[in-house]
Amino acid sequence: MTGSRRGDDSDTGLPASIEAAWGLRERPAKGPKPGLSLDRIVDTAVAVAAAEGLAAVSMGRIAKELGVSTMSLYRYVAAKDELYILMQEAVIGTPPPHPAPGTGWREALAAWARAQREVFHRNLWALRIPISGPPATPNSVAWWEQALVALEDTGLDEGEKISVILLVGGFVRNEALLMADLGAAIEASGLSPEEVMARYGRTLKRFADPDRYPALARMLESDVMFEPDDPDFEFTFGLDRVLDGIEVLIERRR
Repeated sequence: MTGSRRGDDSDTGLPASIEAAWGLRERPAKGPKPGLSLDRIVDTAVAVAAAEGLAAVSMGRIAKELGVSTMSLYRYVAAKDELYILMQEAVIGTPPPHPAPGTGWREALAAWARAQREVFHRNLWALRIPISGPPATPNSVAWWEQALVALEDTGLDEGEKISVILLVGGFVRNEALLMADLGAAIEASGLSPEEVMARYGRTLKRFADPDRYPALARMLESDVMFEPDDPDFEFTFGLDRVLDGIEVLIERRR
């Protein structure tokens, strides 16, 4: 199932289900089974991903959960990759309200980044969805709009604004993915985070020869790795450094 192909400005090139998300066409109202709808398909897929991870989502599995044949789903969504996009659209929701007038670009962009991080932390499975292109659904475009508004008075040109959004969004996504993977590894070990770090430190001290790794040895002797840490420290530290770099660019443009 693909988007319209009318050869004029109304040709979006989007799948029919994504056009339906934009209100450009009617969603299928009557399916092969009463009560089956695109919303039910997406909601069921989200529930499976939340419980078992994105890898558990397949057209066959969702059909089984809904009590219908796999082929019946294709009247609503053409492929699993298309379903992924609709699942992501469902969970990211709309961005928070725009900051109050007079809010500086840095504060506004930092709030945008933290809001995105919260979405990812509530839906860690969404981090596993492959990025297949620029934003093309209503909610994803709304998030881009908010970031662009935050950068309106910076003096950056439109291309630089896009690069800034990609930079900040990439940082948010990478940090959330890293923390999710580390959290999963710690959980699988059956140990507490403190126990995992203590074991890691003992291992490094045993095998990292100070003559070969003097900088690492000094770091280990400081015990900085084993001090209690604010769970948001790395995110806040990294985001501040990214924003520092953007601020230098903005000052140059001014």
